[in-house]
Amino acid sequence: MANDRFVYVTYIRTTPEKLWEALLKPEFTRQYWFGVTLVSDWKIGGPWKMVLPDGSIVHDGEVLDFEPQKRLVFRWRGERSPEMRAEGFSRCAIEIEEVPSGVKLTVLHEIDRPESKLIEDVSGGWPMILSNLKSLLETGDPMAGLLATSRSAA
Repeated sequence: MANDRFVYVTYIRTTPEKLWEALLKPEFTRQYWFGVTLVSDWKIGGPWKMVLPDGSIVHDGEVLDFEPQKRLVFRWRGERSPEMRAEGFSRCAIEIEEVPSGVKLTVLHEIDRPESKLIEDVSGGWPMILSNLKSLLETGDPMAGLLATSRSAA
């Protein structure tokens, strides 16, 4: 099976407004994304980057679509290794749909490259990040130790 696409769907007991804020505001992303800050002006055509606490850039790209509380789409390039950088840009779409008692959050991350190392990497990261996001929004706290637990199991 080609490793060029990752899809994750979860349901969160929150509002589209609170989820949207958590997706974009640094004070939230740092809590559930293990210290990472997303930096952008969040305008179509504008750049975005994922910055670690030490200032290094993990991923970067361009905002392709931005519909507040509904949809965010961006080009995404891995910057952690020359191999990932050489794969070029992937596309990540985040969709928010209001449902009874909460929201449905769908992440579709894809690249036109079979057996992508980037998709392999994000396929391990997205479930942890989105589980942490769900916990933060539903309880007020991210899952402590989640990243350390997943690294020791690998």
